[in-house]
Amino acid sequence: MAPVLSRSLVSSPIASLPSFSVKNGSNKVVNLRSGFLPQRGFKNGLSCSGLKWKLERRDSGVVVRCEAAVAEKEAAETSDGEVHEYQAEVTRLLDLIVHSLYSNKEIFLRELVSNASDALDKLRFLSVTDPSLLGDAGELEIRIQPDPDNGTITITDTGIGMTKEELVDCLGTIAQSGTSKFLSALKENKDVGADNALIGQFGVGFYSAFLVAEKVVVSTKSPKSDKQYIWEAAAESSKYVIKEETDPEKMLRRGTQITLYLRSDDKYEYTEPTKIQNLVKNYSQFVSFPIYTWQEKSRTVEVEEEEEPKEGEEAKPEEEKKKIKKTKTEKYWDWELANETKPIWMRSPKEVEEEQYQEFYKKTFSEFLDPLAYTHFTTEGEVEFRSVLYIPGMAPMNNEDITNPKTKNIRLYVKRVFISDDFDGELFPRYLSFVKGVVDSNDLPLNVSREILQESRIVRIMRKRLVRKAFDMMQDLAEKEDKEDYKKFWENFGKFVKLGCIEDSGNHKRITPLLRFISSKSEEDLISLDDYVENMGENQKAIYYLATDSLKSAKNAPFLEKLVQKDIEVLYLVEPIDEVAIQNLQTYKEKKFVDISKEDLELGDEDEVKERETKQEYNLLCDWIKQQLGDKVAKVQVSNRLSSSPCVLVSGKFGWSANMERLMKAQTLGDTSSLEFMRGRRILEVNPDHPIIKDLNAACKNSPDSTEAIRAVDLLYDTALISSGFSPDSPAELGNKIYEMMAIALGGRWGRLEDGESEAVSEDNSTGSDDSSVDTAETEVVEPSEVRAEADPWSS
Repeated sequence: MAPVLSRSLVSSPIASLPSFSVKNGSNKVVNLRSGFLPQRGFKNGLSCSGLKWKLERRDSGVVVRCEAAVAEKEAAETSDGEVHEYQAEVTRLLDLIVHSLYSNKEIFLRELVSNASDALDKLRFLSVTDPSLLGDAGELEIRIQPDPDNGTITITDTGIGMTKEELVDCLGTIAQSGTSKFLSALKENKDVGADNALIGQFGVGFYSAFLVAEKVVVSTKSPKSDKQYIWEAAAESSKYVIKEETDPEKMLRRGTQITLYLRSDDKYEYTEPTKIQNLVKNYSQFVSFPIYTWQEKSRTVEVEEEEEPKEGEEAKPEEEKKKIKKTKTEKYWDWELANETKPIWMRSPKEVEEEQYQEFYKKTFSEFLDPLAYTHFTTEGEVEFRSVLYIPGMAPMNNEDITNPKTKNIRLYVKRVFISDDFDGELFPRYLSFVKGVVDSNDLPLNVSREILQESRIVRIMRKRLVRKAFDMMQDLAEKEDKEDYKKFWENFGKFVKLGCIEDSGNHKRITPLLRFISSKSEEDLISLDDYVENMGENQKAIYYLATDSLKSAKNAPFLEKLVQKDIEVLYLVEPIDEVAIQNLQTYKEKKFVDISKEDLELGDEDEVKERETKQEYNLLCDWIKQQLGDKVAKVQVSNRLSSSPCVLVSGKFGWSANMERLMKAQTLGDTSSLEFMRGRRILEVNPDHPIIKDLNAACKNSPDSTEAIRAVDLLYDTALISSGFSPDSPAELGNKIYEMMAIALGGRWGRLEDGESEAVSEDNSTGSDDSSVDTAETEVVEPSEVRAEADPWSS
């Protein structure tokens, strides 16, 4: 049988030298040493070029093995191949945690306080069955003391502490979570049950201390051990030191003390007592144990001083000097409770008073006004969380802070520890970003740094429930008997609710009952769409609206004339966002929204026979006017919406209204090509009952080429353009036309004379004055209405 070559090695990218043995047909092993191994042999193997060579003696002979020097465990052979264990390079792993895991340096304090809270929670839990663990070490608390002189921060807790073995297990192994082990043990012990209120379960939070510290010293005393141990490590090292504490002054009765020796570029910022207190209030304000920070304070004290002699007086002897009392302000250092505000969302809503909700709102969000409304609820199911939401008492001074999704109004907590308030619209849509509140959950899927929500499905479920509760809160506010609160809400946030009509089609049913508008029947008080529908007549089939730039423009618009006569209510949309919002709604309670400034307006009670006769009578006039105006209008037709105005210019059914055209023109980056396309279809509607239209009808039949009639049509169009809300293409040209028509209408009406005629008239008056007594002619009085020029366009 031919020799069989069998390899036994771990391949390396550095070298390709194999180690192998050759078996022949009689199973004798022949070792191939020459060219691969040193001639003198070796006892413990040879290591070179990143490779480690081993000589193994077996029953069948000697086998040479080669493996990478970094591998510490031999691969286990299975039927499917070789199984290897991952080997972590500790220095590189620490570098990743410090520089890549956390986005903000200040997170270190949140993580260390969370670990201290877990240690206190464990002790409290274990002391239920073993009270001796508490001993006489004092209350369960956390104390944080910055030292600007030495550049250190010391965090001390009176929790469970650690033994030497636990130090090695928890701090000596990166990503080893003592909390996770504790929870696993609780779950296995069915008699005790599992308390999932502990925070840190990733095992890397402690190492966030190296974000700001160049060295960390941990001194810990467990009630299970008589000795106190010190764990010490540097940021750039992969080694740590454990030793026993022997200094009597540094002994702890129980718990753990962590001292951070800050880096030179961080010591001035993070040893500032105010900075430490603000970080605790931001991230750990609702931790269930008291957190004290070392703060500089001041107090006023009375002291006795000797009265100083006045100027010119001699110094008095010591016995005669008077003692006077003065007040001085002295500074001192003392512990101050940093987490005074309690998490009211952890309590039952029945146990919390309204004043407590208001106080919590003001302290948490730094507000001075009471909220307009609040809701406190607990959600169970796929995602369990507790929340308290508020509607602020007033909008921010800068409205951009509301529409900006990063307003930081929703604060997310996990087990009472602050996680983030920067969600970029993930928990609330942009139009509801004015809602403020807190959300706390025990089982949210966070990343390792506990800064980002990971599972998008969970976030979507939370968002859906939070939005629903916010709408319920607003609806309750709208249904209150006292309408003042909802009036304030609408004044502050109404336009942003309208924004929801545009951005959130899925919640139209919740948004539309909240909308409020001014109408032709309710100019003082805003009405809801429910009130509008309830007040509609039997024949009314639509909800009519008119969009303008002001209430005055809406009230005087010619589109309203026939609707007001028929007692039909019209909504006035006077804010820029109103028209777009209504167009996105389309219908409400099976009633369509109809813009009365657009073509094909149906009022529901038209006389079809009369309309047909009128259209036939004025059909020639409409064609003649269209011929004169050319491309300025798409068509000319008889109107059914006018009663006092001669004509009106309406928009096409699918084009922009005059109000929308005005808004689009005002856009800084508006597209002029789309503007021309959308405004292209304009329709001139004429009122057959108006004298001007009757005169023009006679002109088109009797004198269609009359210059005065053509000029009247041109001026009629320009006037309709302005009265209908459009902007004329050339205001100056329109002004000249009006001046010209005024000159024709007013010329000579009050006896005005030219300059050359004034002298002749004065002479005639002087000569005629002598004969006035003799020749008194009877003066003819002519009414102004009978004075007409030869080219008067208004003559019948």
